[in-house]
Amino acid sequence: MTRPGREAVHAVGHVDMVTVRRDSTAPTGETTVVRLLSLLPAHWTCIPRFVGPDRIALRIALNPTVDRQTVRRAVSRALADRALEGWAEER
Repeated sequence: MTRPGREAVHAVGHVDMVTVRRDSTAPTGETTVVRLLSLLPAHWTCIPRFVGPDRIALRIALNPTVDRQTVRRAVSRALADRALEGWAEER
């Protein structure tokens, strides 16, 4: 069911994004995952797959308007925020 005036957007896969703590003085994953999710678009479907002190794995649903490049750009922008200093995308 969708809200009036909104079309249903169906998932067409997902992308798993992994971030790691590069600075031991940065907040742990439990705090960082909340900050990271708050910096991503609110309408995205994001599921924390793993949250540990030094590693976070998020599964982000793709759809016709959200592709892998869009997700990677958004996560990169979020990781550039001062609130996530000391964390980086795992490559």
